[in-house]
Amino acid sequence: MSNVSISHSDTRQPARWAIFALTLAAFVIVTTEFIIVGLLPALSRDLGISVAMAGQLVTLFAFTIALAGPFMTAWLSRYERRRLFVVMAMAFALCNAAAAMAPSYWALVVARVIPAALVPVFWGIGSEAAGQLSSRETAGKAVAHVYFGVTAALLFGIPLGTVLGNAIGWRGAFWVLAALSLGMIPLLLLALPRIPAGARQNLGSQVSLFKSAFFLANLGLSLAIFTAMFAAYTYLADLLERSGGVPAAHVGWWLMGFGTVGLVGNYLAGRLVDKHEQKASVLFCTLLAVGVVSASFVAEQSLPFVAALAVWGIAHTALFPLSQIRVMNAATTGKALAGTLNISAANAGIGLGALLGGWAIGHGGITLACLGAGVLIGACAIATPLVESRRPTRSPR
Repeated sequence: MSNVSISHSDTRQPARWAIFALTLAAFVIVTTEFIIVGLLPALSRDLGISVAMAGQLVTLFAFTIALAGPFMTAWLSRYERRRLFVVMAMAFALCNAAAAMAPSYWALVVARVIPAALVPVFWGIGSEAAGQLSSRETAGKAVAHVYFGVTAALLFGIPLGTVLGNAIGWRGAFWVLAALSLGMIPLLLLALPRIPAGARQNLGSQVSLFKSAFFLANLGLSLAIFTAMFAAYTYLADLLERSGGVPAAHVGWWLMGFGTVGLVGNYLAGRLVDKHEQKASVLFCTLLAVGVVSASFVAEQSLPFVAALAVWGIAHTALFPLSQIRVMNAATTGKALAGTLNISAANAGIGLGALLGGWAIGHGGITLACLGAGVLIGACAIATPLVESRRPTRSPR
């Protein structure tokens, strides 16, 4: 039933273009989520609010994803995919345009809510559609291609947004996002075939997932890891500008370097995760703690600061795939649901981290935020083998 209306006899080229279109859509959609990180200093100055208050836009977006994601995905999964993706692109174009025109902080808050509710829909349904567009033997590779768009947005969407923000203003950055979202519509219509909704998932058959203490412990560990990561990372642009003395016009290029170094972490995580999942998690949590804390203390010393940022960037990026794979491997059933729940936990952590980081900055500055993040991620390094010790000796039936 899942292959209905998808013509696999159209040769591989049309499918390749469809995957490419989904990859670009993933980049635009996830950039919409994280672009705000690089725009915080400029946005706070323009709207007359503190950087900590501006950072709560990250909290709002992440909490909306965490709470609305599973329900929105279940609700919208009944619709034909091409039409759904086109409507989503239109919604992102309108909301990014509304953000660009927002006259106040609260208007910007409203403009960010709808995209936040739709991001996890694309993460879930987009990867499913990629699998439907490919043969069974190449489905995993197709999904990986789509997630390259997600990775590219995480690594380069934020610095590109910062560069645009400094060149044409933060409102101009949102206008560019609106134009890119609008440009996705004809590409999706031309490149994607009609893709029917997949078979309905019976969540009742996956309820045993919530009975596993091992799975829940891994989910909690992801929440803690992402809280620590984003307690500091949300305010990286501010750290560069205020503590590191980087001119506002150059912050985007520094973030670009941070993302480029992060590709090393992505590569290392992929090499280590299959055979050394636990050790890799401990290693990169430890490196992240070292990088974040040391960066805040050596910000005025150029070479040590660059070295600390490199360690931070490598570890930060590595923990994204490591956390996702660790949680999915902890599930003995309902792997798709496990992956969705980890995305919700990660985004709850992103929001909580932005909230706690903003509180720390308000009470003791960026150094306190980085120190707190380092302590928490160090605790996660210690907790990882303890969580692993709860792994069942045999899979429950």
